[in-house]
Amino acid sequence: MENRSFSDVGGTPGGLSQFVIGFVMACLGGYFLANQVSVVGSYWSFYGTSTFGITLVPMLIGVGLLFWNGRNMIGWFLTVAGALFILAGVIANMHIYFRPTSLFNTLVMLILFVGGLGMIVRALSPHPKSVSE
Repeated sequence: MENRSFSDVGGTPGGLSQFVIGFVMACLGGYFLANQVSVVGSYWSFYGTSTFGITLVPMLIGVGLLFWNGRNMIGWFLTVAGALFILAGVIANMHIYFRPTSLFNTLVMLILFVGGLGMIVRALSPHPKSVSE
């Protein structure tokens, strides 16, 4: 096994400072970008105004069957399928908006995020050995 230093990021010599700076930049950029996003939910509307309640029926029947007999395969199927259907409905009815902000703030967020990712990739690539090694 080779003699490795703590500053050997990703199994290549050197790059720890670039990795840490890039990681901090990417985290800050990602946080600022995610902070400008609003997520809004809406009601389900398959064939009526609000049909969320009807999606609970299969899951509730499955839960009832499982309380009656915990090994009932139909009960497990209805419970899992109903839960997945509800989760899919919640995700499908979300609306995601980017809140208004200035061009400068948007550029700062994107440059921090993409620049940080670039520095992380650069830190993971091999570095030339320094004179002291």
